[in-house]
Amino acid sequence: MKRHRSAPLALLLALGLAGCATGHAQPAAPVAPVATTPPIAAPVPPPRTPESAVTPNNRNPRRHAEFLARIQHGPVGVLFLGDSITDFWPRKGELTWLKFAPYQPANFGISAERTEDVLWRLQNGELDGIDPKVVVMMIGTNNLGHFADERPEWAAAGVQRLLETIRAKLPRATILLYAVFPRATAGSALRTRVAELNRHLAPLADGRDIRFIDIGAGFLDAQGEIPADIMPDKLHPGHQGYDVWYADLAPRLAELMR
Repeated sequence: MKRHRSAPLALLLALGLAGCATGHAQPAAPVAPVATTPPIAAPVPPPRTPESAVTPNNRNPRRHAEFLARIQHGPVGVLFLGDSITDFWPRKGELTWLKFAPYQPANFGISAERTEDVLWRLQNGELDGIDPKVVVMMIGTNNLGHFADERPEWAAAGVQRLLETIRAKLPRATILLYAVFPRATAGSALRTRVAELNRHLAPLADGRDIRFIDIGAGFLDAQGEIPADIMPDKLHPGHQGYDVWYADLAPRLAELMR
């Protein structure tokens, strides 16, 4: 015998709700697409000019304040100036860095800095109130590495301006100007430009008050490449790389710091 649907069920069907009664969901209402914001492109730095490397730039006020506080903390016998290669020495080459303690060292290196950044710092207090016997400086690799259009002679002009500033403010200090360490691979454009920069730096030294020192060969193997245990990223020394630098610098400081 054929059964008839009950009135309540028929009413549900009439209202279009039978899917709910049988456990089937009704189609969801369409969802409006979410608007997305396109990524903001990084600003393009202006082209480099001969003035870029010699125009003082206040890049890192926080670290600058730390260095001014270091000056107030006590005497500075050896002052280190530079970029990340100098900045990282106390951490990545701790064992050799600790050996400088008798000389009352101050490390005023800042990662990613260029000549113009160091120049601002030196003109704004980092050479005031100190009288180190020796200044150890290496700078310029970021001028070339950050800007493909930076000419090595422009970076060298920035180093020259730094040397002039140090001589004016610290006339009794001996400046050990280290050639920029080799980076990248043998024969690469960047390696070649670093070598050209060093050729411009060498004549800036007088051999007495300013001494130019090139230890780049100590970071290379027989094929001219940089071993991973010396510079893992072919730019920043590891602890063995700092051992190479220390081996050259230690006897020089022993002589000059008497």
